[in-house]
Amino acid sequence: MDSDLVMHCGGCHCRSVRWQVEAPSSVVAWECNCSDCSMRGNTSFIVPSEKFELLGNSKEFLTTYTFGTHTAKHTFCKVCGITSFYMPKSNPDGIPVTYKCVDPGTLSHVEVRKFDGRNWDTAHAATGIAACSKLPG
Repeated sequence: MDSDLVMHCGGCHCRSVRWQVEAPSSVVAWECNCSDCSMRGNTSFIVPSEKFELLGNSKEFLTTYTFGTHTAKHTFCKVCGITSFYMPKSNPDGIPVTYKCVDPGTLSHVEVRKFDGRNWDTAHAATGIAACSKLPG
């Protein structure tokens, strides 16, 4: 994947929730089949939380859904219902950004990989997904 970082902007459908994220123009996005992600249809690339910034008054338009262990915080817009990002169980130090919620023009390539969220422990160990939220160093 391309390691040159660019600033991506994006958010929800009604634009009440807006954010910016610093990430490569070419990213790996994860398609998860857990009970929540498979229903929402989210496919996200993960960035270190330090590279994500919620803009303006976006926070007042967010609500959160949790289930199971309540570790993952599935945020979505109160107005339009879109999940443009969330706080994951897999990467507590990162933010998965729904790649289809990135404004056009800054993503040059998206490689989609499968994450078997129905067998979470096995998939987490086998995929290396935890490394996606680490700052290079």
